[in-house]
Amino acid sequence: MKGSVSQQRRVPQGVDESLIALRVAREIRPGEVVNLGIGLPTLVADYLPEGMAFLHAEIGIAGYGRHLPMEKLDEDYVDAGSAPVEVLPGSSFFASADAFAMIRGGHVDVGVLGAYQVSERGDIANWLVPSRGVGSIGGAMDVAAGCRRLIVAMRHCTREGAPRILRQCTYPLSAPRVASLIVTDLAVIEVTRQGLSLREVAPGLSPEKIQEFTGARLALSPELGEMRF
Repeated sequence: MKGSVSQQRRVPQGVDESLIALRVAREIRPGEVVNLGIGLPTLVADYLPEGMAFLHAEIGIAGYGRHLPMEKLDEDYVDAGSAPVEVLPGSSFFASADAFAMIRGGHVDVGVLGAYQVSERGDIANWLVPSRGVGSIGGAMDVAAGCRRLIVAMRHCTREGAPRILRQCTYPLSAPRVASLIVTDLAVIEVTRQGLSLREVAPGLSPEKIQEFTGARLALSPELGEMRF
C-alpha cells in the first residue's frame, strides 16, 4: 500500500544526523574513493577509520580525513562545506577542473549526497525547491551521474511532515535512476529494479510506521532488522 502523511502529523523520533553519517560510513569499503556532498554527508568523514577510504572533494583535494576545530581553519584544507579537515599523509591537491574530470571520468567509487526528494526508481532532486525560486546546482549533478555508486543521506520527511521518498519526484531532478541506497533518520532503504526494499528501521519503529511516512511502496527485505551501527 502507498504511504501518505498529513501536513500536521508528527514525524516519529528517529536517529540523529551523527548516526545517519555513522550508518553511511558502514557502507564504505576499504580502498574506495569517496566524494561527500555538502551538508549531512560531510559528517561521514568523522566515522571512517583513518586510511580506510580516499576522500575526494570538488574543490581540489583528495585524501583528507576528519574535521578539525574551526580555530584551525586553513582555507586551502577544507571539505565541500568549507569546514576545516585533517590533511593525511599522501593527500594531494589539484585544480577544481581536475577534480570534476575525475568524477566525470568514472574514477570516484562512491558519492554521498543529500536530497530534497528521492523516487522509487532512484531519481534524486537536490538542487532546487520550486517554492523558493532559486536553486544551487554545485557539483551534485556530476557526482550523481559520475560516481559508480550513490548513497543518499537525508531526513525521511520535511519539517512539515511530508515524505521525501516518493513514487515520483515533484521537484526538478538532479539525475535520474542513480541512487542505490537511502539512509534516513527512520530507515535504510535499498533501491532495486523492482522498487524500494526496506532493509533496516530505526530503533523503536515498525515497518508499518516507516511506510506511513513514505510516499512510495516499500517491500520488506528478507534481512529486515533494526539499524546497525
